[in-house]
Amino acid sequence: MHSGMIGKIEKAHRYARERERFHFRELSVIVHGNNGDHEVVLRDGRWQCACDFFSHNGACAHSMALEALLEGMIPSSATELPAQSLARAS
Repeated sequence: MHSGMIGKIEKAHRYARERERFHFRELSVIVHGNNGDHEVVLRDGRWQCACDFFSHNGACAHSMALEALLEGMIPSSATELPAQSLARAS
């Protein structure tokens, strides 16, 4: 391996440790839940999940697990529940 690639690998590892460098705009993830697979999407700063619980509550175990996993790398609007957004707009 040439020295230029070694430098890039070292830089990539440093970047990976510095989570504040990363900000996701769009993301699609399949979460393997206890009752099946669920697609969770981050689009336009908002989570969307195909599970029934999310459709009624605006959040679910699948979306909250991704929030925890990606802490500091997603827009703060993605972690707000719909009621929080409405209260802020009033």
